[in-house]
Amino acid sequence: MNNNIIELTINLTESIASALKQMDQINKKLLIVVENGKYYSMLSIGDIQRAIIKGIDLNTSVGKILREDVVVASETDDMDKIKQHMLQGRNEYMPIVDKNGEIKNVIYWEDIFKKEEKLRGNIVNLPVVIMAGGIGSRLKPITNVLPKALIPIGDKTILEQIMDFFMEQGCNNFYLSINHKSDMIKYYIKNLKQDTYNIEFIEEDKFLGTAGSLGLLKNKIHTTFFVSNCDILVDQDLSDILKFHKSNKNDITVVSAMMNIKIPYGVLETNNNGLLVSIIEKPDLFFKINTGLYLLEPRVLEDIPDNEPFDITDLAQKLINEKRKVGIFPVSEKSWKDMGNWDEFLRQARINSK
Repeated sequence: MNNNIIELTINLTESIASALKQMDQINKKLLIVVENGKYYSMLSIGDIQRAIIKGIDLNTSVGKILREDVVVASETDDMDKIKQHMLQGRNEYMPIVDKNGEIKNVIYWEDIFKKEEKLRGNIVNLPVVIMAGGIGSRLKPITNVLPKALIPIGDKTILEQIMDFFMEQGCNNFYLSINHKSDMIKYYIKNLKQDTYNIEFIEEDKFLGTAGSLGLLKNKIHTTFFVSNCDILVDQDLSDILKFHKSNKNDITVVSAMMNIKIPYGVLETNNNGLLVSIIEKPDLFFKINTGLYLLEPRVLEDIPDNEPFDITDLAQKLINEKRKVGIFPVSEKSWKDMGNWDEFLRQARINSK
C-alpha cells in the first residue's frame, strides 16, 4: 500500500476514539478497516455516530461497531459499477480490493463526479432560523464596526457562508433574527441579488437571548425547522440529523461536537477512604460540546415566553424537566467550525483567501 492509502486505514483493534481523531486529522469521514494489513471492512462517521448515540464506550474497538452490508470494488469492476457503488453507499472514496484482500487503489468521489455534485443524502427542505442579533463580543474590535453576520470570509460574509451551506442541502427559506446593527444587516441583504436568498427578518426590540426571538415565529413556522447561530458551520449531512430527530420523536435535537482534551498528566482515581485505586496515564477525554445548531419541532415555540429574555438552553431544560425529548446528535470535533472564535475565524479567512 502507498502512503496515501495507508493514512485511510485503521486496524480492526483500534478504538473508536482513535478512529474519530484519525478522521479529523485526514479530513475524511470514512476509514478502511484492516486486519494484518489486509482489507476487513469500512468504518464511516455514521457508524461512530450510532455507537455514540447508543452510549458505547469510545475505548471499544472499531471491530465491534462495523456494519455487515459494506460494499467495495474489485479489480474487475468498471467505472460505471464503481460509480453506482459510491452513490448507493454515499462513499467519499471507494477502495479497489483484490481477491486476496490487498488494497490496490482508491477512487475518490471527485475523481468521477462533477464538482457541483456534492456528497449529500436526501434533500432537506426545512425552514432555517439564523440568530444574528448578538453583539459578537468575542470578535471585538471588528464587531465594533461590523455586525458579526457581515464579517467577510473570503469573498462572502459569514451569513452567506451559512445560508449557502443550508441551500446546498435543499433549505431555501430563512428567518434572520436581528438586533445589534440591524439596519446595516438589512441594507446589506437588500443590496444582494434579490433572487439569491429568501429571507424574512425577525427584529427584536430588545435583546431576547438565544431563543427569545423564536417566540416571534409563533403561527409562522408550522414544520420542523433548524436554528443556527450566525458564527458556526457544521459539516454534516442534514438528512442524517433529521432522520435521527424524527425516529426518536424529539422535541429538540442539539448537534454536538465530540471535543477531545488530552490530559498531560497521570489521573488518580481514589476510593471513599482516599486510597489510590488506579492511575490513568495521560488520558484522552471526550466531551459533547454544544455547536449552536439545533433542530426543533414547531410545538416548542409555545414554550417560549413572549417578549422576555430566554436562551435555548433554558428551553431545553424546560422540556427536560417536563420529561419531553431533547436528543443529542454527535459530529466529530473538526466537523464544527466556530467562526466567532478568533483562531478559527483567522484560519477560515486564510483558507478562503487561497
